[in-house]
Amino acid sequence: MKNVAVIGLGKVGSLVGTLLSDLFTVTGFDRQQPATEVPFSVTTGSVTDVDQLRSFLSGMDAVVSCLPYNLNLPVAQAAHALGIHYFDLTEDVPTTSAIREMAKTSKGAMAPQCGLAPGFIGIVGADLYNRFTKLRDVELRVGALPRYPNGLMGYSFTWSPAGVINEYINDAEVIHNGQHKMVPSLDGIEMINIEGQEFEAFSTSGGLGTMCETLAGKVDTLNYKTMRYPGHAKLMRFLLYELILKEKRELVEQILTEAKPPVREDVVYVYAVVEGWKGEQLAREEFYHAYHPILIHGKEWRAISWTTAASVAAVVEMVANGTLPQQGFIKQEEIPFDAFIKTQNGSLYTKHEAAK
Repeated sequence: MKNVAVIGLGKVGSLVGTLLSDLFTVTGFDRQQPATEVPFSVTTGSVTDVDQLRSFLSGMDAVVSCLPYNLNLPVAQAAHALGIHYFDLTEDVPTTSAIREMAKTSKGAMAPQCGLAPGFIGIVGADLYNRFTKLRDVELRVGALPRYPNGLMGYSFTWSPAGVINEYINDAEVIHNGQHKMVPSLDGIEMINIEGQEFEAFSTSGGLGTMCETLAGKVDTLNYKTMRYPGHAKLMRFLLYELILKEKRELVEQILTEAKPPVREDVVYVYAVVEGWKGEQLAREEFYHAYHPILIHGKEWRAISWTTAASVAAVVEMVANGTLPQQGFIKQEEIPFDAFIKTQNGSLYTKHEAAK
């Protein structure tokens, strides 16, 4: 793999291209030039222009889509038609299902859901549950939050408001009492206390990726929940359901973007717990780390940006070096954690773990 395209050059896309440019020849593609200076060339155009998109991707070995969830399919379709590798960050279940169908006849690897959740959290969870001979519970939690919250919502939109709203509105997949089920997002609130800091966690869509299918018949409880500061879910339910704004997604996105702009100091919490048996012994394994902003190429990047970008960049590396399959659909839980963190980009997670 030599030539890699990165489509969608917002905060995360610009960083994905920057990270990959240390290893590959990267070319970016977006409607306009990125807001920040990037160390790779950029072509302007529209993903809705199929001919222009395919022309741009001709000669590429792989493409990484960092677009909003509802714009990924044209890129995946073009990659499939050209026989090149495809990666994205989507949390959207219907998008992933469509890509999975394409992957049945793909000439390259197709790896959606390569971000933080789904993505890195699934790799972590699989690393834990593979240590057991029999599983009972797998519980995965991720929170991307302002480090110093204020206001009743205790939140800032450090990544796509459209993606957040999509996760909050669509139902979430779980395994409960051994049965695969769909549950409403923003429900199932639980309290988590980490080193004296209290959080709430609640169900959101897409965080498990394909794990419900992978662990079907093997686990009593499997769920993914988003971590927020207490009170957040109640306010979002009021906004979306009592005010019935769930039917007006663009308006909700505008309101939230203007009310809760990104903060410079953010933090990403990744927390996973697995219980089961190792032989005859009941056991529990945990993973917890907090990630803060870091410097990359002399510029400070928010925690949510680099943890998302490093995840997909590491998976691209693993396909390039032959650690992962060169063809067909790649599940996040099939990606070995040890090999992931040995990549140049995956190693960022171990280099920048906050002290426990």
